[in-house]
Amino acid sequence: MKETYLYKKLENRKVQCVTCAHFCSLSEKEKGKCGVRKNIDGNLYSLNYQKAVALNIDPIEKKPFFHFFPGSLSLSVGSAGCAFSCKNCQNWEISQRPKTTEDVEGEEVSPEKIIETAKKYRVPSISYTYTDPLAFFEYALDTMKIAKKGGFKNCFVSHGFMTPESRKEIIPHLDAINIDIKSFSEKFYQENCGARLNPVLETAEIMKKSNIWVEITTLAIPTLSDSEKMFEDIADFIYNKLGPETPWHISRFSGKISWKLNHLPETPQETMEKAYKIAKRKGLKYVYAGNFSGHRLETTYCLKCNTPLIARTGYSIDRYDERGACPKCQAPLEIVLE
Repeated sequence: MKETYLYKKLENRKVQCVTCAHFCSLSEKEKGKCGVRKNIDGNLYSLNYQKAVALNIDPIEKKPFFHFFPGSLSLSVGSAGCAFSCKNCQNWEISQRPKTTEDVEGEEVSPEKIIETAKKYRVPSISYTYTDPLAFFEYALDTMKIAKKGGFKNCFVSHGFMTPESRKEIIPHLDAINIDIKSFSEKFYQENCGARLNPVLETAEIMKKSNIWVEITTLAIPTLSDSEKMFEDIADFIYNKLGPETPWHISRFSGKISWKLNHLPETPQETMEKAYKIAKRKGLKYVYAGNFSGHRLETTYCLKCNTPLIARTGYSIDRYDERGACPKCQAPLEIVLE
């Protein structure tokens, strides 16, 4: 347990958390929407500090990052809790459980131990993932600071529901972020996620302007987030606000592993291909179909001559580029290399 970094003390021993855009106002003994911040005696505490629910070596493509250190491994860490309550969540057992119990699971792992592990396995980056890193903001930030000094890159996999305060703290230590834009509908965010869209879009824009490498992910959920209009709106936002070079991962939904949408079918192949065509028509350079192993829409092609440059099967890749350039026509590929 650790006192939260970003909060305000209010009257009558109340506190207001300013870590995420819910801005929870909490009376004594009350927990925030994330389930892992609690008002104890008029102070706000993080209940999941140094409690890792997962610490694994993953391919960077699993995050997913396709244009940041492609083919590398990343030490991935996560803690319990989440400010969202997405019905489609596939990690709901760790993201939602703290909201219904006083116990916060996790193995005691210090930031220093995380860095030691990264050094042991000689990975170039550390990814804060599995649940949203805002839920374990204090733990992530302390680790990021040490990682940066040690020469490691810091990568966030996030819902983007940040505040100006949390962005200000994170940005100096962050190298790459994959942000979920789950839909372009405020109604969807309210009904499916218990959140709002605008803070997410604002975070994406500010991260891009801050020279953080940004990739975007959208889960195409049948009947909920798979309309042509939604794909068009997100593609327009990416093109106009983030830049056409920003990779967009459109992921296939599977009801079998979701929290509350088990009744919905898997996203049809036709929907994935339709979304891809819409995004390319809108001018996006790099569009991918996620959870669609072995399909050509997971491959990165040369924008000039259409030569395959990075082929992907699951999380395995084959590199045909020459240090970020096409071997056939020498056109540059917009990626961040180790």
